[in-house]
Amino acid sequence: MKFEAMVPVLPTADMARDVKWYEEKTGFVPTFGDAMYAGLRREHMSIHLQWHADTEDDPLLGGSVIKIFVDDVQTLFKEFVDRGTVTEDKLQLNTPWGTSEFGFYDLNKNAIFFVEDL
Repeated sequence: MKFEAMVPVLPTADMARDVKWYEEKTGFVPTFGDAMYAGLRREHMSIHLQWHADTEDDPLLGGSVIKIFVDDVQTLFKEFVDRGTVTEDKLQLNTPWGTSEFGFYDLNKNAIFFVEDL
């Protein structure tokens, strides 16, 4: 037995808007979906989005955090600056916890970090 993958499922208030945002701002492309649930992929990494009504019975919440580990965060950072996803001051190099990383929020206040272990 081995673990194959872990896929974060992030809440969304507007599926069409957010699928478009992820494709434009992160390079993750839609692989399946409808108005309630969608999957996006970039290389061997996946993110799923699930619609929530943002009511008491079905809260949107927000505030989820995912970290995606990569082997060359500076190249990816330049791509995301070019996409307009982050500004040039967001890259943290040689952090005290042994990484280089950057992060941003999606349109539902989910935090997404790209991290390179040093």
